[in-house]
Amino acid sequence: MMEMSIKNFNVHKLFLKALSNETRLLVLESLRNRPKYVNEISQDVGFEQSRISHSLKCLCNCGFVEVKRKGKKRIYSLNKETIIPLFDTIDKHIGRYGQRLVTCETLADVNAID
Repeated sequence: MMEMSIKNFNVHKLFLKALSNETRLLVLESLRNRPKYVNEISQDVGFEQSRISHSLKCLCNCGFVEVKRKGKKRIYSLNKETIIPLFDTIDKHIGRYGQRLVTCETLADVNAID
């Protein structure tokens, strides 16, 4: 078994914590289609722009999202090198094991199916 240092373990926890926040995850999901301005993301997810901006600040700082200036506005996109492939892998896993996730008693408090 490969040993993981406490430092690496804690960084892994932070990475997964970034993904476990509903607003941040919805922002990432919104950006899967194409790069967007903050107001477009806000409309997609149905939250106030200030809440989206707060999440984008974290996601940019942590390398999940990239930002480019277009005039006075900023356009946000997923990190193509790491986050897009990660979501592709997650989709593949869900395709194969999604039903197990939905029926997992440990995760029962999460509403996976509306």
